Amino acid sequence: MTPTIGILGGGQLARMMALAGYPLGFKFVFFDPGKNACAGQVGPLIVADYGNEVALEEFCQQVDCVTLDFENVPVETLRQIAKKKPVFPSPDVLAIAQDRLVEKQFCHSINVPTSDFEPINGLSELKFAARKFDFSAILKTRRMGYDGKGQYLIRSEQDISQIPGDVFNQELILERMVPFEREVSVIVARSASGDMKTWPLCENKHKAGILTTTMVPAKPHELDDKAFEYAVKMAESLQYVGVMVVEFFQTSHQVLVNEFAPRVHNSGHWTIEGAHTSQFENHLRAGLDLPLGDTGMDGMAAMLNWIGAFPDQVHHLTDIGLHWHIYGKKAKPGRKIGHATLTAPDPQQLHDKILQLVNRLGVQL
Repeated sequence: MTPTIGILGGGQLARMMALAGYPLGFKFVFFDPGKNACAGQVGPLIVADYGNEVALEEFCQQVDCVTLDFENVPVETLRQIAKKKPVFPSPDVLAIAQDRLVEKQFCHSINVPTSDFEPINGLSELKFAARKFDFSAILKTRRMGYDGKGQYLIRSEQDISQIPGDVFNQELILERMVPFEREVSVIVARSASGDMKTWPLCENKHKAGILTTTMVPAKPHELDDKAFEYAVKMAESLQYVGVMVVEFFQTSHQVLVNEFAPRVHNSGHWTIEGAHTSQFENHLRAGLDLPLGDTGMDGMAAMLNWIGAFPDQVHHLTDIGLHWHIYGKKAKPGRKIGHATLTAPDPQQLHDKILQLVNRLGVQL
């Protein structure tokens, strides 16, 4: 039987999952509150709020199993669907990933290190904790923040006084700043029967909290094995099914979990052209408990995000092997509207290709 996979969320991740699954004979139905969700360009889209029980029933009737495009789907929605259809990852995993405090508490419960943190329930608690962290911290909303949203840098008392008062109407967490050397991520695929694979370590660069560039494999470091150890331990402890990505801060002497994503991830987009099996295909394979594909790669890869707008020559540079992925989303500041991937057999050739891209498109990375 050809499986029909339902995806909650109709963004670019859902779109790329479908494009990876169609060659395998899979079918897809998307569910999203937005009528212009870009996944609707490649498959049927049910447009309704996540709490719409009638629409969710229609969705369930059309699919064999359900997965996620992003982690801010209401947990209760996933729990209701799980009564009728298999879902991956599980609602319990989603509940952990949606709350930064619970996420860090989970890591500590299995002896996986994170940065120091304190729950914040008001201005006085923030002032006390900020002093404890020597005014080197970031205040974050515990829920719904991503790509740098809902975050406030604390370096002085004055920074605290400039935080809008309504921020304290929600649950918050203060995290100590980490003097990291680089940010890396581990992509893990785990099937329902426990088969597990990882891709080479990714090195990530961000601007204003948004991922801009991923280079793979990351330059070797003596602590790399620790990152893989922690990511695998987390996936096993969660009895995870699908692809999950764990982001780390790497210092000179330790790796600390920043956060994990219970889904395919921006730092794994390079796998479409750069790995033998993409994160999107293996996510589907894992959820259907099919054999996982080879996660190795030949040479190196770089993934470059396009944020806000594309360069004028968006369809050029084919001579250096630039692979474009344009999501079909309306351009606006701060929005990820596409990415491009470069591959090369060695670091020098990849570096040369990136320089050509920067010089010929007139962009900054």
